[in-house]
Amino acid sequence: GIHGVGMTRPDLVNALRAQDGLYAVRVADGQGVKWQVPGALWRMHVAATERDEVVQAIAAPSTRWVTLTVTEKGYTPALAQLLLEGLRQRQQAGLPGITLASCDNLQGNGHQLQALVKAAIATPDTRPQDANLLSWIDTRCAFPCSMVDRIVPAATTDVLAAASLALGLRDDASLSTEGFWEWVIEDRFADPADAALLQSAGVRVTADVHSYEEAKLRMLNGSHSAMALIGAVTGRPFIASCIGEPHIRRFVHRLMGREVAPHLSRSDWADYRDALIARFGNPYLKHSVHQIATDSSQKIPQRWPPSVLGQIAQGAALEHHALAAAVFLRYTLGVDEHGQAYALNDPQADSLMAIGAAQRSEPEACVRALLAREDLWGSALSDHPAWTVRVTHWHQQVLQHGVDAAIQQLLQQEP
Repeated sequence: GIHGVGMTRPDLVNALRAQDGLYAVRVADGQGVKWQVPGALWRMHVAATERDEVVQAIAAPSTRWVTLTVTEKGYTPALAQLLLEGLRQRQQAGLPGITLASCDNLQGNGHQLQALVKAAIATPDTRPQDANLLSWIDTRCAFPCSMVDRIVPAATTDVLAAASLALGLRDDASLSTEGFWEWVIEDRFADPADAALLQSAGVRVTADVHSYEEAKLRMLNGSHSAMALIGAVTGRPFIASCIGEPHIRRFVHRLMGREVAPHLSRSDWADYRDALIARFGNPYLKHSVHQIATDSSQKIPQRWPPSVLGQIAQGAALEHHALAAAVFLRYTLGVDEHGQAYALNDPQADSLMAIGAAQRSEPEACVRALLAREDLWGSALSDHPAWTVRVTHWHQQVLQHGVDAAIQQLLQQEP
């Protein structure tokens, strides 16, 4: 079974404890609706308040894997120390190593997790026992990279009500998801026999996770970020509300096909793009644009700059990404085109809103200030003249005519 760990928040853990780890999942798409009740979750703890229990779980002889979905901002020294304590106890007890698998949207997630854990040990005054632990981690533990692709929006009252109706009981932890799923994981495990077990369940085990990883980050996640910002500024609440508009659907289709796909190594990108368009339109998902726009400053650097730099290197157009960046700047005003205010849920919210505050009076200066941020765009793209010119142009169109009109203008000028 699965021992579930919440890093800081007890609310979900408490809800699951009250239901003995059981919860309903609605799987809904164009093929129909069905409900499932997974039964694998058998213990739950919160790392912030029940640290010893979590460390002991990592160190337990029965533990084979640790999987992590901590998002881009979750790779912290605190996480490394938590894992390290459990691994140290395993080593001292003479137990086998384990697989630690990152299952989030960070590119090269396994490599980054391994580096994070090892950095927590490797200090200038590394003690002999720590050197032994480093060696044990390198030789006995595995940190595979992986790509997990399935859209699971945050729970809503609508889903809770649907679960109550379908199951005839109250479920405070029910979720809704789509029928599609894809899990690609690197063939690197503490126990090599795990590869065959995963493949028997439909998981793709490969030496080349990168091609799937970059396709998901730049096509699915990159499009998600663009639509989320468009939806937030135009007042459309869900991804399905956005992709249901013909001009936005065409914009997203072209963003993926013209500016992302030329720089991917995934050979079946066209089929993947078309499947994404269909998935985005799933009316059951109710995937909130503001949920996806959360932490945009942490997500955009992974999702947009590689495609923009690829277009620049080929002398190709980058209009779709430039318009998306312009909408991102407009988003920092914290109010949509109907006058409805919203909060920026982002670790850089204060600095982003400070940049965006003067965009109506000094729009070009605000564009330059946003694009100068290397933490967002990287050193190769920040302040790039061609990029700055196009983002400035589309920002002017967004401010003067609105996001929808700007998208329509782009579609007309580039048939």
